[in-house]
Amino acid sequence: MNSYVTLVSNADFLTGAIALAKSLRMVGAASPLTVLAVAGVEGTGQLESLGCGILEVDPLPVSEAFQTRHSRQSQHSLAPFTKGNKPQFHNPLHNFLKLRLWELEQHEKIVFLDADTLVVRNIDRLFGYPEFVAAPNLYESLDDFHRLNSGVFVAQPSRRIFDDMLAKLDQPDVFWARTDQTFLQTYFPDWHGLPYIYNTLQYVWFNLPQLWRWEHIHLIHYQYEKPWEADHPKRDQLAPLIDLWWQVYEHGTLPAELPAPQGKPDVA
Repeated sequence: MNSYVTLVSNADFLTGAIALAKSLRMVGAASPLTVLAVAGVEGTGQLESLGCGILEVDPLPVSEAFQTRHSRQSQHSLAPFTKGNKPQFHNPLHNFLKLRLWELEQHEKIVFLDADTLVVRNIDRLFGYPEFVAAPNLYESLDDFHRLNSGVFVAQPSRRIFDDMLAKLDQPDVFWARTDQTFLQTYFPDWHGLPYIYNTLQYVWFNLPQLWRWEHIHLIHYQYEKPWEADHPKRDQLAPLIDLWWQVYEHGTLPAELPAPQGKPDVA
């Protein structure tokens, strides 16, 4: 059986996963959503009530040196995020837990979706794609096409691959600048590129508005700032996308109107 899979590492991403689950139901997804939940996260019963399966996951067996290099303090110091704000609940080490999905051999194919994504058009066709497929990390310029974004990807579970990943992940002095994203691009150097419409990063809205076409976009990825954050620092720039997220979270439906972006702002 195929499954969508997401990762919930704290209460904030639980909130995101609830909206994601509702969006999959909204578009008539044929496969269920499996939630990899970090031990101690409360409230997963809300996801079960939406038809999600819950699997508690343990931390990866990595060295203390690896954990130190990829702690929030080290990560944000060695490879700072200069394009947007990562919320305080962001823990880079939790990103690597995505690798656990390769252990889920009960599923023939998995489509992984970050908990800060929202499906606005059916994406079941992704299960027909081979491993490893991901969309580009496109949010600032067309130069971004050479980098993958690990918020959405297609994988085929294999314990053999999982064990091999662990062996290659924790090497002396190796630093994965964008955590799982950098690792997966290195592990799958010949990754297949999905169209960006299957992982449309929210900054496309104001950086590349000419690419924002509602009739084609299947999934919105709220990278950097999250739509449920209080005092959202980019509310003025992203208001329609934030409002859309809240509409799905609260009502399980899309807004009656989907406005087009206004155009690329002037660069100071």
